[in-house]
Amino acid sequence: MHKSGFVNILGKPNAGKSTLMNALLGEKMVIVSPKPQTTRHRILGILNSDEYQIVFSDTPGVIDKPSYKMHEAMSSFIHQTFEDADVFIYLVTPEEKPDDHKETLAKIADVHAPKFLVLNKSDLIDQAAITLRLDAYRQTNIFQKYLAISAKEQTGIDELMTAIKEALPEGPEYFPKDQMTDRPERFFVTEIIREKILEQYHQEVPYSCEVGIDEYKEGEGRDRDVTTIRATIYVNRKTQKPILIGRQGVSIKQLGIAARQSIEKFIGTRVHLELFVKIRENWRDDERALKEFGYRNY
Repeated sequence: MHKSGFVNILGKPNAGKSTLMNALLGEKMVIVSPKPQTTRHRILGILNSDEYQIVFSDTPGVIDKPSYKMHEAMSSFIHQTFEDADVFIYLVTPEEKPDDHKETLAKIADVHAPKFLVLNKSDLIDQAAITLRLDAYRQTNIFQKYLAISAKEQTGIDELMTAIKEALPEGPEYFPKDQMTDRPERFFVTEIIREKILEQYHQEVPYSCEVGIDEYKEGEGRDRDVTTIRATIYVNRKTQKPILIGRQGVSIKQLGIAARQSIEKFIGTRVHLELFVKIRENWRDDERALKEFGYRNY
């Protein structure tokens, strides 16, 4: 018997969804940051064996009040997870209570799939507190399993994985067995650059940036082990461009070095990376820009 299915991970911003998906896959596929709203797209990570194919789905954090059309698009990715889940994981943190999730829990109750309530960051509290937190969610009578984990510390992951495999339905291969994600390599390059922006810059700047690939060329001949990448970082306002570049270009140079090193680890070749900065005013509310950046499918 071959099992397969979509395991959709949902939770509020900064709940640790991306860290959890990386832990379940056994390698870093999606970017992580302590800053909220790191994930902007729905990203699939595929775990294969002879007996199963598990399609994990990382999603943006649940945004209660979208501020931009970009947030509305991110919320549309979340809605998809309610429709195609074979196993549904709702990730919460110790400081959150069931009342903080009323609207989302009401939607989850209507999902016709095994549902797991997973308490993440459980390493931050003691066992008595963990029991209290899980008992509070048990009162909702929505979920089939209540588990405590620490995705960062890799505790409870094996128990969660066992529960997922048990809940998976019998099914076919949805993707070729050697495929690890639904996204092309260049998408992850833009995500790595954006991850470094989140690490290096503060306040509104990281949330106002989007990254596009202008050229992605694999090496040929003598330079076959060098990949050339030209990428543009788009900012929301004129005042953000000099902040991103920094005095005498120091900041953008540091960003390029950090991004190049991570990209080289990811794609397995040396990388020649060039970064440019352009102003795309109010792109987060521009439907044309959102389509170009992959937030809209129409």
